[in-house]
Amino acid sequence: MAEDVINKIDDKVKNNKVMVYMKGTPDFPQCGFSAHTVEILRSYGFPFASEDVLADAQVREGIKRYSNWPTIPQIYIDGKFVGGCDTCTSSMNAASWSRCSSRPLKSSRFHK
Repeated sequence: MAEDVINKIDDKVKNNKVMVYMKGTPDFPQCGFSAHTVEILRSYGFPFASEDVLADAQVREGIKRYSNWPTIPQIYIDGKFVGGCDTCTSSMNAASWSRCSSRPLKSSRFHK
């Protein structure tokens, strides 16, 4: 795989506070997991950047290599891989989500 794809991914991950690699776009997700991830991020009002891995096979394979994680969507916060849809719905804690927003969040707003 071309290193330029990995470099492009690295640049986007590091230059966006929240970066989501997903199937489809936020307005037109192409799988349920991607749709649910976008729904959760939007419900908290977090701005995020995204890239449609279906639009580029090299990016789709590259993101799996970059994170050493086989599934999509993939969420990055502050340049660090935090997980996928399952992280959004179950294991993300308030402190992790607070990094996405300038306003403090109450832990009661998070799915447990």
